[in-house]
Amino acid sequence: MNCRKWIAVWAAAMIGLTATAFAQSTTAPRNVYKIEETRVGRWDAERLSLVLSRDGRHLAYITRRGQKSCVVVDGQAGVEYDGVFKGSVIFSPDGKRVAYSAANGDKQLVVVDGQAGVEYDGVGQGFPIFSPDGKRVAYLAGIVHVAGKGLKSLVVVDGREGTVYDGIGNLIFSPDSKHLAYDAKKGQKRLVVVDGQAGAEYDGVGRDTVIFSPDGKRVGYVVAMGKKRLVVVDGQAGAEFDEIAMGSPIFSPDGKRVAYSAAKGEKWLVVVDGQAGAEFDVIGSLIFSPDSKRVAYVAANGDKQLVVVDGQAGAEYDRIPIGSLIFSPDGKRVAYAARKGEKQVVVVDGQVGAEYNGVAEGSVIFGPDGNFQGSPIFSPDGKRVAYVAGKGLKDLVVVDGQAGAEYDRILQDSLIFSPDGKRVAYGAGKHLKDLVVVDGQAGAEYDDILQGAPIFSPDVKFQSAPTFSPDGKRVAYRARKGEKQLMVVDGQAGMEYDGIDMGAPIFSADSKRVAYRAWQGEKQLVVVDGQAGTEYDGIIGGSPIFSSEGVLEYLAVKEGALYHVKCIPTH
Repeated sequence: MNCRKWIAVWAAAMIGLTATAFAQSTTAPRNVYKIEETRVGRWDAERLSLVLSRDGRHLAYITRRGQKSCVVVDGQAGVEYDGVFKGSVIFSPDGKRVAYSAANGDKQLVVVDGQAGVEYDGVGQGFPIFSPDGKRVAYLAGIVHVAGKGLKSLVVVDGREGTVYDGIGNLIFSPDSKHLAYDAKKGQKRLVVVDGQAGAEYDGVGRDTVIFSPDGKRVGYVVAMGKKRLVVVDGQAGAEFDEIAMGSPIFSPDGKRVAYSAAKGEKWLVVVDGQAGAEFDVIGSLIFSPDSKRVAYVAANGDKQLVVVDGQAGAEYDRIPIGSLIFSPDGKRVAYAARKGEKQVVVVDGQVGAEYNGVAEGSVIFGPDGNFQGSPIFSPDGKRVAYVAGKGLKDLVVVDGQAGAEYDRILQDSLIFSPDGKRVAYGAGKHLKDLVVVDGQAGAEYDDILQGAPIFSPDVKFQSAPTFSPDGKRVAYRARKGEKQLMVVDGQAGMEYDGIDMGAPIFSADSKRVAYRAWQGEKQLVVVDGQAGTEYDGIIGGSPIFSSEGVLEYLAVKEGALYHVKCIPTH
């Protein structure tokens, strides 16, 4: 059995060719919404590095004007330069600011909010960057040393130049935006600079190991002293080890605790708040609970594996899949999958569940029969747990210890709880058809139940199918019927289209409205509560959003112009 037959991809469908007329759904009341268009500016034929702000309200891209290049923001062209670097155009997280790097002759500079900065011999690739609150901006600049000793580096933060070093890397803002840190090379030594203050010098600083605590108040990183490795937290060096594991150190969610895995000779151990734990042959999957009070990890001795929670070792198993160890959202419960001989189980709060021939082999795996299995998940309130299991050649979902109906397959990453934890849904396969099961009730069968993430929204996590509304009372999902696609909302099938956005559906905050982007031939449109909107040459990918008043807004293109479109409820 294949876990999925195919997933339709529409990455090339962002922009169409011409505009046509208004369309209306036959399954929804007419005039539910009125459409308001505001022309933003021109839409250039040549567009590079198309970037959409996170709130979906602003769009920027690079275009050429003769021999020059410029950045167009919301249809308005900026200052022309000899070149604008691809991939450098960024919006601040709040969408209110834009920055990019450009070239003037043999010099390079950063432009922030239309204001050109100081010219340097070079600007680091991947810069500039905004702080999480969007109020600060930083970038790495290069200068040719006057003494002819090669390229030197410095960091520019909020327009102010830092100390010149032989090399700089791993430039990051703290989550609260108040601090900036990076590692730097000074002669043959490496050090970490926090808010312009240089730390102690070491033989090396681990690549990409500099991290801030979630509250932004603390900083940690891995350093090398000769052949030894140690973790530095808040400027204080810890004990020396032979190796520090990748991904270390980690801070607890509240920022008050720190942990890491380290090697001592042939053995590995976990250090939590400076205290070393028991030694094992292997350590993996080190995690803090969401409430920061607990810590857990997977360990191995010989050919056996076990879970250690708060320093207490659990039972041994033949295998504990990477990624299956999780805490409940409230931090009070812990669950993981384990293999015992030819059988697999899920362990919740130390209690071993029923045996199956395949369960919970990490987030993306296949069971022994080739069917997909998924890791255990907790409901948002932490009171319930569910997972996918294999029984013979069939798959089923187990919720709170109760096995559900058997299917030929359970669709990958489709198992979800509603936000209030009261409901559960997942996609399943039956022969050559797919369907969605909600609260144990199977829905209509389709050729495919489609899944995916918004193509142009990298910050949005994988979109499962189905999707619950914020209040948990409604459910929607994409389906394929022959060569057409449709949206099923609350069990009702909508109009059929040539394609529907992979990020769909989008619910309003009050759960009363639902929208999605669709394709009809070479045209694109937004459907709100079943009402099909105006067709455009293109709906900018990932842009439809609901305002707090239930107004849907998005950016669209027609006849060579960019428009800001509002779908305003009429009742």
